Amino acid sequence: MTQVGEGHETAADGAGPVMTFGTSTVGEVLAERYQLEDHVNNDSAGRQVWRGIDVILRRPVAVVLRHPGGESATEMLQAAVDASRVIHPNLVGVYDAIDEGERAYVVREWVDGAALRELVSTNGPMDPARATAIARSIADALTAVHATGMVHGNVHPGTTLIADDGRVVLADARADAADSIEADVRAVGGVLYYALTGRWPHAEVGRSALPDAHRDAAGTIAAPRQVRAGVPAYLDDLTMDLLDRRVTAPDAQALAAELARLDAADEDYEDAGPLRFTQGTSVEPVRSTRKIALGIAALVVIALLGLIFGINAISNSDKGKPAGTPQAGTNQTGPAGGANGDGANTPAAPPQKIPLTADMVRIVDPPPGTRDDAGEAAKTVDGDDSTAWETQGYFSPKFGNRKAGMGVLINLGQARSVSDVRVETSAPGVAMDIRTGDSDPGDNSAGDDKIVKGYKRISDDDIEKTTGTDKVFTGFDENQKYQYILVFLTELPRGDDGNYRVNVNKIEVYGN
Repeated sequence: MTQVGEGHETAADGAGPVMTFGTSTVGEVLAERYQLEDHVNNDSAGRQVWRGIDVILRRPVAVVLRHPGGESATEMLQAAVDASRVIHPNLVGVYDAIDEGERAYVVREWVDGAALRELVSTNGPMDPARATAIARSIADALTAVHATGMVHGNVHPGTTLIADDGRVVLADARADAADSIEADVRAVGGVLYYALTGRWPHAEVGRSALPDAHRDAAGTIAAPRQVRAGVPAYLDDLTMDLLDRRVTAPDAQALAAELARLDAADEDYEDAGPLRFTQGTSVEPVRSTRKIALGIAALVVIALLGLIFGINAISNSDKGKPAGTPQAGTNQTGPAGGANGDGANTPAAPPQKIPLTADMVRIVDPPPGTRDDAGEAAKTVDGDDSTAWETQGYFSPKFGNRKAGMGVLINLGQARSVSDVRVETSAPGVAMDIRTGDSDPGDNSAGDDKIVKGYKRISDDDIEKTTGTDKVFTGFDENQKYQYILVFLTELPRGDDGNYRVNVNKIEVYGN
């Protein structure tokens, strides 16, 4: 299995861009010691990751190469030097850090296994016990890092490596001035959330190419128990507390201790008890199930009594009122259905999801686009979370500066009232907007050109890049009906391979 050293989508080397070209080749020996065996991939900062061999000690190593070296590689090398000072079974060992001017490289332990992001992406969310054990190992590693006064700064499913022998190790520290001990600890909550749901909470932990957590219209994150069945309440509470900045985060040692307790409980969830973090790093004592049940029962009784008294008060207040006198707020100005009995005051029906099928959507790729994505539009409306329209990779965010953008044209079949359009992408940082027109001039290059030039945006506001992966577009005129709607992408985020790309997972239209 491959090993990938990667993490947040913030470049590790703030002094300049990473150039992935260079003269490194299979069989080359660096520093007269490290022989390059296989180019695995480029990490999320654009650096080359190689599997190599330490020809002196005859052991496998991972070599992370950056072009150029020199001043622009200072941060990468310093992070490696700092990491080499901490020895812990749950931390990837760092062996060497070398700057040759034209290139710089870090040599670290090679882990036979896979990153957590690969395992979950391939096999789906993990069972609660396994997710707890992984989070515990990461918290243990952070305890050792923080004890030295350092920050890791890159806790992520891509840097959480699971060895074939079951060992969990944290790799690729990238701390900078913006990172903190608290951010490290909260990122453990992100790892837990990803292991349990297969999604990464961008707003709470940090940007990533992983799909964002499920959110409601207000942007509030869905708890793991809302996403999937079988997540114990204590683990759900722990994960959400770590992601909630209103709740004081514990230090790594306290978190590791609590995870150890939960890990020991394993399947005996009833004995694990609830968890709440308080000020400082202490954890409230576990409250007995009996006391919790009694407290809930008391609250139910109080609520019922309040309801009874409330009903009696309302009934008594109605006595003595003249027949036909309207109650406050009931708008009883005439017969049922409106002031004149004709339904004029009947509230409009709430917006409903409009069913979309494959024959109602198509890709719009204006010149000089190749229209190679023509068959991808159906994947945005098939209701399958495992499928998506995958854009091609471009060397710049604005589609290689070759065209205005690309999008999905929706034909509702007839003019309808529309309240909003909801789009789910694989990553934040997408510039997109909604446009409407009167017709589809043709499923061809010329027709796509007319659509892009002739359709009008529903909003005059500046187009802003998405901060999450779920975007809700409003702004439709309630007095107008729409048949043709264009979801149009004008700027793409950077992908794991260094190119700019994104997946459009889902498109939904709501209206009447």
